[in-house]
Amino acid sequence: MRRQRIYIDTSIVGGFFDKEFEMDTKSLFLRLEAKEVLFVVSEVLTGELQKAPERVKSLLGGYDGECLEYVPLTADARELADKYIAENVVGQTSYDDCCHIALATVHRVDALASWNFKHIVNLSRIRGYNGVNLKNGFPTIEIRTPRELIDYGKDV
Repeated sequence: MRRQRIYIDTSIVGGFFDKEFEMDTKSLFLRLEAKEVLFVVSEVLTGELQKAPERVKSLLGGYDGECLEYVPLTADARELADKYIAENVVGQTSYDDCCHIALATVHRVDALASWNFKHIVNLSRIRGYNGVNLKNGFPTIEIRTPRELIDYGKDV
């Protein structure tokens, strides 16, 4: 059975240690440890983690290449992120968020996981990102919280 590829943004790593999001985030990590899913991570994530507390920064270091797929920030992803801003899906200050969405789209993951309700997991934003994706020849992207991904891809 093919493992689901789930792109994670920085809020997922931080959510592992946040009382509000801890239970669902850790449930998603259990799926990772059981090799049911593969986390797709990027240089945008690793760059953002440099500013995080040590325990957050080091969390993913405990996982190997069987659990994590690293994707580079390509020219295609940068261009798509720029288009999200040009189309006013979000403002320029949300450029890193746009890069996360663009990377997940360009690398055709099964879903993107986030706890960022303001700029990412937000129905109007999701519609905006997907509208830009379709306009530019890319597929739509599933954007969900870990709670919604705990059973994702399972026959329930």
